[in-house]
Amino acid sequence: MRLLRIAGVLVCLLVVVSFASAGTNMGIRDVGRVTFAAPIRVGTALLPAGDYIVRHTMEGQDHIMVFEPVKGKLPAVKVKCTLVPLAQKAPHDGTLYTINAANEHVLQELVFRGDKAKHVF
Repeated sequence: MRLLRIAGVLVCLLVVVSFASAGTNMGIRDVGRVTFAAPIRVGTALLPAGDYIVRHTMEGQDHIMVFEPVKGKLPAVKVKCTLVPLAQKAPHDGTLYTINAANEHVLQELVFRGDKAKHVF
């Protein structure tokens, strides 16, 4: 009887842990790569054209994207984002930007192939 109780507690614990971890992942990868063909404003920083490693991190309840240049010695840029669920997994990578009054590209959205959510800035 004691063994059955322990097994029941373990099963309940596994169910709770699996539900908790499913809510935090949201179907996105933690690390991706992006190439900007032209300089682009991300948050308050203007990133030069080039290749970047993009990391999705959490700071408390905030979703943060960290842009690190693949080459060069520029510092990493952090910007807050919002995850917006997609109807299905993204079939390809995508970048959406606008042009501001200074004629700069301003990053609005980032989507990585296979993710179930997009990053909105």
